[in-house]
Formats: sequence, C-alpha cells, structure tokens
Amino acid sequence: MKFSTKAISVAEEPNLSGKTSSDVISSIHLASTFAKPDFENTIRGFGYSRLTNPTREVVESKLAALENAKYAICYASGQAAECVSLLSFLKSDDEILCFDDIYGGTRRLLSKVFNHFNIKVKYLDMTKLENIQSAITNKTKIIWLESPTNPLLQLCDIKAICNMAKKHNILSVVDNTFATPYLQKPLDLGADVVVHSMTKYINGHSDSVGGAVVLNDDSLYEKLRFVSNSTGMILAPFDSYLHARGLKTLALRMERHCSNALEIARFLESHNKIEKVIYPGLPSHPQHELAKEQMNGLFGGVVSVYLKAEYQQVQVFAKNLKHFILAESLGGAESLFGCPYYMSHGSVDEVVKKELNITKNLLRLSIGLEDVEDLKEALSNALDKI
Repeated sequence: MKFSTKAISVAEEPNLSGKTSSDVISSIHLASTFAKPDFENTIRGFGYSRLTNPTREVVESKLAALENAKYAICYASGQAAECVSLLSFLKSDDEILCFDDIYGGTRRLLSKVFNHFNIKVKYLDMTKLENIQSAITNKTKIIWLESPTNPLLQLCDIKAICNMAKKHNILSVVDNTFATPYLQKPLDLGADVVVHSMTKYINGHSDSVGGAVVLNDDSLYEKLRFVSNSTGMILAPFDSYLHARGLKTLALRMERHCSNALEIARFLESHNKIEKVIYPGLPSHPQHELAKEQMNGLFGGVVSVYLKAEYQQVQVFAKNLKHFILAESLGGAESLFGCPYYMSHGSVDEVVKKELNITKNLLRLSIGLEDVEDLKEALSNALDKI
C-alpha cells in the first residue's frame, strides 16, 4: 500500500461478524481494565490499559506502517517518549552526542534532568560529520539527531551519521517531528530509533498532546516496552483516537503546509524588513541540496525569520499580525508563530542562546492550511507597521 492508503486503512477493519456494530472507524475503548477468562490468560492480549489498549494499538499500528517500522509505542507527550527512550537505553556514566540546535525542551531534559543520573551530553554542530567523528568515545552510547532542527531548521545527513554510529556500535535516535514520515523515513536511512512529538503534524488539529517511539529491532523494542509498562507514561484512549484521525489526512495536510511555507519563505526573503529567512526549500539554505535528497522533495511547514527590527518593533509586529496566532507548538491547521528566545527555548541558558544565535528578533512561523494569499497579506501588513 502507498502512504495515504496505509494511513487510512491500517487497523481499520469493520467487524462484520454481527456480534458488535460494524463501525467504519475504530472505536474508542475507554476501559482501564479488561475481563479475563481465567487467571493465566487475557482476551486478545488486553488486560490493563497501562500495558495495552485497543485504541492505542490503532495509532501505533498506523504510525509503524507509515515509518516502515515493525513497532511503535505511543506516550502522553513527545517529552515522555524521549524520556522513556533514554531510560531504556542508558545507564550512569554513559554519554550522548546531541545536535546543538535542538528543541529547548529536549535540551532541558538532557541537561537538567538526566544530568542527575550522571549521564553526560556533548552538544555538537552535526551539520559537519567530522565534529561527530572526533567526539565519539568508548562511553558514547547514543547519537541524538533532529532534522530539521527547532528553531533554526538545520539539517544533518541522517544516512551518513547513522552509518557512522553503526560502525561504532552506537545507537542512533532521530527526532522526526518536523518532517513527519511523509517527508522522511529515518529508519530507511539507517536510524535505530525514531521519536515524534505527535502533538504537532501527526495530530494536526492542536487538540491533543502525544508522543511516539518507532523502531524495528526486536531487542530494543523489548527494552522499550518493559520501561514503558513500568513507568506508565501512556497515551490515553481518546487522545489515541485523535492522533489516529490526524494520521488519515497527514499526506494531504503536509502537501499544503509545505506548499504554503515555500511561498511564504520566498515572499519574506524578498521583503526589505526581513534580515534573514531560514527554510530548507530555499536555495539560500546551506543544506538545500541535502533537503531535496533527504526530505521527499518537500521541505516542511515551518519558516524561521530574523526581523530587521529591535525587540520593541518585534512586539509591534506581533500585535499587528492577523491570521497567525501567538502560541506555543506548531503543525496545526491554523498558522501559529512564536519567539523561540522566550518560548520554545525559554529554559535554555543565555550563553547557549547567544551561541546558537537565538535572538529576540527571531520568529518561528508554523504555516497553516489557510489561503496563502491571506497569510502573505497579513505578514505584509504587520511588517509595514515596523
């Protein structure tokens, strides 16, 4: 099956036995526990919803199919998915090599939570392969990638880095949130594990928080499943239903997100009040050729821009921007925008923000599904105010 057929058909088989209703979509199973026929067995493998739930299995089956994976496990948030991955695969005195330009919440988790477990992190510019090669030691257990990154939309060569990791017997983990499986499939490029904040494009409607880990390796899955069952950071049934619903239209939505974003990026790049536009679909992006090769010919729905303005003028722009909602997160049908300095990277140290050039005039635009002409007009009017 092709992508959209998988997204709609996998785990959606109407029950025609006559014993129950023949819903054309999978039902929401809200039960916390399930009846057992005897002490030793469960019915269809369901005993307790912390361990497995029929509705959660629907979204897990769909996501695994779309990532060309054997397994997917869904969690209450993207951060929960990251946390369980680290707990499953690391121990004290292990070391992680991590892209320096990553989501601020991931950096907070690694630097301010897992540091208490004596797990060390080296942050690197992973656009350069030599930086990774020179940083590997016998304590390195995970290489953590994000491509494109949040918020500077940098890319790394997933295939080359994962090959390097395999040579050194190091686990490679790729955060595929911004690209989604529609734009890139890291497992096909050699990654061991893929993580998602499903809150973003997979859900696509800004009405549920969720995360996922996707993989192929049986032994890694068993470790992950054991920790998942033990920690219980599960995705609830109703949220599972919302994410399964979102996956059905992922391909259609990503096409529109990407086409709108490319047009917005081109428009802003020619505007005299914009200092710089960052978007992998522009020839000016330093990894534009890699993006064309690695991201299925599409470039994502996020555009980051540096306004040619002081912070007070940035505030004026924000107050006058119509059709874009000032809010955390991204990937919904509606266009959102935010200032990473205060929002997604608010918890990141000032020194790090300065090193990464995450400044007060940097804005991250999540381009939605509205008519692109309306969005361009809104941006133009707000820019005129500064």
